[in-house]
Amino acid sequence: MDPELSEQDDEKKYTSVCVGREDDIRKLERMTAVVHDREVVIFYHKGEYHAMDIRCYHSGGPLHLGEIEDFNGHSCIVCPWHKYKITLATGEGLYQSINPKDPSARPKWCSKGVKQRIHTVTVDNGNIYVTLSKEPFKCDSDFYATGEFKVIQSSS
Repeated sequence: MDPELSEQDDEKKYTSVCVGREDDIRKLERMTAVVHDREVVIFYHKGEYHAMDIRCYHSGGPLHLGEIEDFNGHSCIVCPWHKYKITLATGEGLYQSINPKDPSARPKWCSKGVKQRIHTVTVDNGNIYVTLSKEPFKCDSDFYATGEFKVIQSSS
């Protein structure tokens, strides 16, 4: 295998891909796309665009079917399967914690850390582009991002 070709292929998957028109996503508030063989969901929420892997990091739930809700000041997609809450901006998993030794304790929102891979969305001349994340860390949602878990069939 030619190492130069492998590097070119690797770089190619980080080029921006046009996934649709700005007018369409603003109306629908979400859309799905395949970007370099990776399935993503793009949300338009409170005037901002967000893109992430389409399958939930926990068990592969279809995030494009979830509802967006605010928790502790963070806009989150709520997975329709198990109600996991994922911040749109950072991909952090949120949960409520309580101190069992304190009977008067109130639940507080905590972060599990980044669990869902977030991708970059740009707008140019009315077109929406997604660029896959180059972040080198292993993300829990990577497991469900490709292969047998794909839900969107590519046209090729």
